[in-house]
Amino acid sequence: MRIDLSGKTALVTGSTQGIGAAIATGLARAGARVGVNGRGEGSVAAAIERMDGERIEAERVGGEQLRYDLVAAPGDVSTDEGCEQVVRMLPHVDILVNNLGIFGAKPALEIDDDEWRRYFEVNVLAAVRLTRAYLPGMRERGWGRIQYIASDSAVVIPQEMIHYGMTKTALLAVSRGFAKEAAGSGVTVNSVIAGPTHTGGVEEFVYQLVDRELPWEQAQREFMRLHRPQSLLQRLIEPEEIANLVVYLSSPFASATTGAAVRVDGGYVDSILP
Repeated sequence: MRIDLSGKTALVTGSTQGIGAAIATGLARAGARVGVNGRGEGSVAAAIERMDGERIEAERVGGEQLRYDLVAAPGDVSTDEGCEQVVRMLPHVDILVNNLGIFGAKPALEIDDDEWRRYFEVNVLAAVRLTRAYLPGMRERGWGRIQYIASDSAVVIPQEMIHYGMTKTALLAVSRGFAKEAAGSGVTVNSVIAGPTHTGGVEEFVYQLVDRELPWEQAQREFMRLHRPQSLLQRLIEPEEIANLVVYLSSPFASATTGAAVRVDGGYVDSILP
């Protein structure tokens, strides 16, 4: 299946590293003009430079000429001001991927009110603000794609970070609700339930929960055995594996998929997830 997103403009929040960077690269590879977002101009510029370097290396290895159209869209979208800044830079967006998120382990009774609010502001309200900003234009044009990067933690709430799980559960509700708002317009709205994914931030998180003296491969297996035993994959997912699904959902091929929570979670057992 060849996905062609030429002529489409995408915005991927939190796309300077990890899953977001993989999604931005995947959409650019499919021909979309992609807004790369992070809080600061420096981090965004560095991410674009790195993606271009990876493109050049991919061309050298694969022999295929690739053209990425990457646009800097810095701004802290967890704030009203940052959201407005990004919308001014990219007033017309066809594909919105709400990827921005924070996570971390903390005992439930030690999470104070400020921390609960911070997680909700970053992981949920940022996505809501941008959806409000872009959905009307998509609806007027009769085409658009909005996605929320949720998590298996939305339905299998982790004991060590219930504040994170709460925000991902909220995204499932937000996604379904906005899908109803967009009904019949040609705009699809979906959430992606991602499983534990191999990023730099997750490596640090894993080592919060297992012995730091363990080599990474052994630490990963121990983490999955102790803290994510429901996974059928029994390993961390690579960011590109999440990106592949997001690119498909962003394409015309996914025109009949809306209001859905699509799983790329490593095959969590059916007794745990619906």
